[in-house]
Formats: sequence, C-alpha cells, structure tokens
Amino acid sequence: MLFIEHYNTNPYINHAIEEYVMDKFHEECFMLWRNRPCILIGKNQNTMAEINVDYVKKHNLPVVRRMSGGGAIFNDLGTLNFTFIAMNDDNIFADFGRFTEPIMRALKNLHIGVELSGRNDLVINGRKFCGNSQCKHGNKILHHGSILFSVDMENLNRSLNASSIKFSDKSVKSVKSRVVNLGEYFKEPMTVIDFKNFLIKSIMEEHKCSKVYRFSRDDWKRIKKISDDRYASWQWNYGNFKKFNYSNEKKFKGGIVQADINVYKGVIDYIKFFGDFFSKREIDEFEKQFIGVRYDKGEVLKVLESVNIEMYMHSINAENIMEVMF
Repeated sequence: MLFIEHYNTNPYINHAIEEYVMDKFHEECFMLWRNRPCILIGKNQNTMAEINVDYVKKHNLPVVRRMSGGGAIFNDLGTLNFTFIAMNDDNIFADFGRFTEPIMRALKNLHIGVELSGRNDLVINGRKFCGNSQCKHGNKILHHGSILFSVDMENLNRSLNASSIKFSDKSVKSVKSRVVNLGEYFKEPMTVIDFKNFLIKSIMEEHKCSKVYRFSRDDWKRIKKISDDRYASWQWNYGNFKKFNYSNEKKFKGGIVQADINVYKGVIDYIKFFGDFFSKREIDEFEKQFIGVRYDKGEVLKVLESVNIEMYMHSINAENIMEVMF
C-alpha cells in the first residue's frame, strides 16, 4: 500500500486529488487530509435542499459534490478525512468494515471503544463521529470517511439545511444524527495534527507500508485542471442534479406570494407565481423573465433588478421575491 502525503486544504483540489490518484496509480493507496470550512454533498443529492443557502453565502463556504454517495457533511480544519483506494472486487463494495477497521483498531490502542453502526457510521456510546461513503471508478473502489475531531459544532449545525423548505425530487436526503467530536474522548490532550500523525504511523505499520508519494509539479498541474473542470464548477456542484421542483409561500405587505419552480440541470425551465397580490400587468410576462436563468441567487437578482416589479406585484419588492424563490 502506498501512502500519499500532501497538506492541501482546498476542498475542490482535495476531491480532484482523489480522482487523480484513482486514475494514476495501479496499487492500493491511502491518504489523510483536511479541508478548510466547507460543505461536501453526496453525488446523488440536491445541493439546494441540503445547505442553508444564506449561511453558506454569508460565510463564503465552498460547496463541493463528492464522487461518492451518502449525505451532506460539514468539514473544517478540525475534521480529519481518510481515503483508501483498492482494486475493485464485488465482494468489498459497501463493505465498510474492511476500510474502517484500521481506524477502529488504532482508536482501541488509545483505549477508546468505537463501533461500526448501521450502514456506514463510526460511533462512540451511540454518538456518531465519523461517516463513510464509497464509489466505484473503473477497476478501483474508493472509500473515504470524515472524522469529527474538533469541529466547530455551531458552524456544522447552521450550515446544513434544517428548515422546512419544500423540495420535490428524487435526491438522497441527509439523515440528521447525534454527532460528537472524537477529541472529547481522549484522556490525554491531542490536537488533530497529533491524531493525524498517530493514524499515519498506525496504518503504515499495520499494512507494512514504507512507500510515501509526494506530488510533483506536473501532478499538481493535472490535479488543478481536474478541479477547475469538475469540482470547482457550478455545474458539478449545483447544476448536476437533473430535475427538482421547489415550492414556497410568504406573506408580505402587498399580500401572499407563492412560487412554484421547476429546475432542470440547474436552470429554471418553469415558474409560476400565485397569490392575492394586485398587478397592473399580466403576471406571465414577469414569469417569462426567469425561464432559462440559472437557479442561483445572484442570477435571479439580476433579473429582478432589470424589471419593474411594482407593475406585476404591487407593494412587493425584490427582497420579498428572493425570500419566496429561495
């Protein structure tokens, strides 16, 4: 097994690294890595249904879609992510135990009792500290997990969507669970970097691994291209989910406004406004302005700033409509 060492904390780049390693090497590999604050979305999820859009925008949190399934998670520098890449064998796909056992054995050496719970979670006393997911890629299988070590729990809870926003789609919804920081269970104080170094040593000894690979300048150039083309792109992170419907209703000074929106590949292909508001002109003229527009706050705001909203909805302003549409 080859240990790949890097210290990158850009989440777009880190996911490009996984794809690059899957394609480049013909032996089993593992990595330990961290992200600066961000949200990671499962491959089959509707991004807009999983994140707290206002909080994400306010705090400039990158949102990155993984190549693997599973639910949405928050990462910061208090999270330690691990990746194992192995040759594909139908008997090991969804065998989370095979890849989490090295982590569990290492923790037991620190006298911390953990177990694999349900489908893909590592827990302590029934509280989750690590989620795991997998995907197949050619003749390889990628398994990665995120260990909450000293994560900012307030940011974690506020960045993920806990509202009653109504989305109708076929995406995988994240399951809320009781989570805890692993670092709380250490008898002797340890930083996330100390823990990372401990895991590296433990896994390398267990797998009799003596080979360490560090990326060359050419490697980084190729990784950056993968990131730019896929993981840092709006289309991959927000527009990749094919189709969903969003409905919402709000009451304002000018009356009740209800929006019913269909989004296909990240673009509005149908929108209808209903309500008891008054209008001087036909509302369908207003609705047509949004067709073909990216379902993104910035793009929608441009539309609202280009039309005279008062002609279509008396005493309703752009901020009100944004509240309904998002």
